[in-house]
Amino acid sequence: MRPNRLKQIWNEGRPVLNAWLSLPGAAAAEAMAAQGWDALTADAQHGLIGYDELVPILQAMRASEVTPLVRVPWNAPGDIMKALDAGAMGIICPMISTVAECEAFVQACRYPPLGYRSFGPSRPSMIYGADYAQHANAEILTFAMIETAEGLENVEAIVAVPGLDAVYIGPSDLSLSLGGEPRQDSDDPRILAAFDRILAACKAAGVRTGVHTNSPAYSKQMIARGFDLVTVGSDLRYLMGGRRDVLEMAKP
Repeated sequence: MRPNRLKQIWNEGRPVLNAWLSLPGAAAAEAMAAQGWDALTADAQHGLIGYDELVPILQAMRASEVTPLVRVPWNAPGDIMKALDAGAMGIICPMISTVAECEAFVQACRYPPLGYRSFGPSRPSMIYGADYAQHANAEILTFAMIETAEGLENVEAIVAVPGLDAVYIGPSDLSLSLGGEPRQDSDDPRILAAFDRILAACKAAGVRTGVHTNSPAYSKQMIARGFDLVTVGSDLRYLMGGRRDVLEMAKP
């Protein structure tokens, strides 16, 4: 099986630079994949991507070195397994708040005896190697999203779940859950303290950490803070931001 490039990057001591795909359509994904990102995440939760769009998006990424990740709509085994069978090399699962939820998520990503993932990797066996099933448990990455006050309170126990590879912080939902505004790139001391608690728990457990950001400057701050993966914006945000820049420059 082709090894997971994100694990190689981490083993080399480098952070992973990830971008977000919110828009359906293979052409946009292909264009994003050609820019040199380490990973691209197709957002099937809050993005506009359904399963019929997800497969062509993952196919479009194949022409590049980018590692395909998928944020599934919810902690639902069927969604998780279909995303893996479509070719995702990692799953980001939203709203993990308890150990039981994390265990259910991780086990849905693993073939027996480590989990209960159903067997049928037709596309992964074609694109990653005929021995995919023998190595998938070791290569597929599991990201549990910590984005609730309950999840933060339970983070030390959550990161101890066997088979969990990483935590991904959803700053907007975490801020809402802690009584703040749904902001990203936040300098709120409560949010930064939550980040540091999550980072400390993950480091103690040998689990990687990722965070959603909207700017290169904040991403660099988060890398300096200790994060192993940063998401530096999205296709939709880049498209909208570029439009505004052009309009401002074109104004008389």
